[in-house]
Amino acid sequence: MAALLESTSVGQPRQLRRGDVLEGVVMSVERDGLLVDIGFKSEGIVPTGEMHSLGSEPLSKVAVGDKVHVFVVQPETSDGQVGLSVDRARGEQGWMILQERFESGEIFDAEITGYNKGGLLANVEGVNAFIPMSQVVGAKPGSDGANPLSAQVGRAMRLKVIEINRRRNRVILSERAAMQEWRAEQKDRLLEELTEGEIRTGTVTSIRNFGVFVDLGGADGLVHLSELSWDRNASPEDLFKINDPVSVYVMRVDRESKKIALSIRRASPEQWEQLITRYAVGDVVAGVVTKIVPFGAFTRLPGPVEGLVHVSEVVDRRIARPDEVLTEGDVVPVKIVRIEHDRHRLGLSLREARREAELRGWVFDEDGRVVGIGADGSEEFPKESQEATERLAPLRQGLMERRAQREEQQAAESAKAPERGAPAPDEGPVLTAMQAAMRAAQEQLEAEREAP
Repeated sequence: MAALLESTSVGQPRQLRRGDVLEGVVMSVERDGLLVDIGFKSEGIVPTGEMHSLGSEPLSKVAVGDKVHVFVVQPETSDGQVGLSVDRARGEQGWMILQERFESGEIFDAEITGYNKGGLLANVEGVNAFIPMSQVVGAKPGSDGANPLSAQVGRAMRLKVIEINRRRNRVILSERAAMQEWRAEQKDRLLEELTEGEIRTGTVTSIRNFGVFVDLGGADGLVHLSELSWDRNASPEDLFKINDPVSVYVMRVDRESKKIALSIRRASPEQWEQLITRYAVGDVVAGVVTKIVPFGAFTRLPGPVEGLVHVSEVVDRRIARPDEVLTEGDVVPVKIVRIEHDRHRLGLSLREARREAELRGWVFDEDGRVVGIGADGSEEFPKESQEATERLAPLRQGLMERRAQREEQQAAESAKAPERGAPAPDEGPVLTAMQAAMRAAQEQLEAEREAP
């Protein structure tokens, strides 16, 4: 009986209805669409407008003999064919998939199929979706009138569903939200992988006046201005461009704040060796104080390279902090006391440079602070020297006034010394200690000659 019923049902032709989803075989790929065998007396036709879910060039994505799922749009057209749609066949299931992705926050890739003045178009699982320009990373209207979105067609884009409404047939996607979430995941992974002291390759993503940001593969690290180059005078804009590949040295990885400090100059230590060839231990050179820390003052030398004046090398007396004597931006003379080639460091001393510097015209006050810049300092650092001279002018004036007062007091005391009672005989002009000693030696020599 079952076999009889089965044979009877097979013999009865099935009627096509709108909304049926069938599996067919591609018989022909035509200019205006596909001819599909769906197992009925009439072939089905899929117009190119019903194939967006296959990609930006749908006809290139299928070949004769391929199996496809189709949605019956019209059981019989005026030409006696069956109107079919690939997009709608995928769309019914696609809405369920997109709803699940929206609820889970899943990130996925989809191909861009077109664009309009407001954004990009994509077909995801047979459902047409829209990506507003504000949600496309780096998309800005062109000043020359060109549409910046046209180049995106055919490209796979990482996306996330940010709005879905089945009743209004509305799906909004975002590349920006997907990238932010993806980069956050990549950053967490990188923070665990990175090791301080290693050298990595990255790409410049942003250039600021305080440094550049480098993408290490999902996470950005900051290369501070002081770590861009051994040449401190070069600006970030002159050194780099967006998307430049660079090698970076990992200086610090702060997993709590999720910050990565990088250095480009430390990734090229050979440049430091070339710059340091002009210096030797014992040289006294001019420098500019670039940064003051509790243990000393970093000072930039001509060349340019940077060294450290330890707090114990600032002045002869003991001080708690270098900022008791030094200020960032000061132009000072320093003596090179140590060159560490393996660690790319220079040890400098201000106190050991003072004697030679004073012979060159540098002026120090009683506390060991530089209040007058020598000719070599003005020549090597003209801009910094001018700024420092203007800032130190009150200190220098105060030093000159104090010196004048001391000289007046010494002169007054010298004038009062002979007068204690009766007027002293006129012995000629008052002699300095050196002159008196020389006169005494001369008189003793003459006396020895006259002695028998």
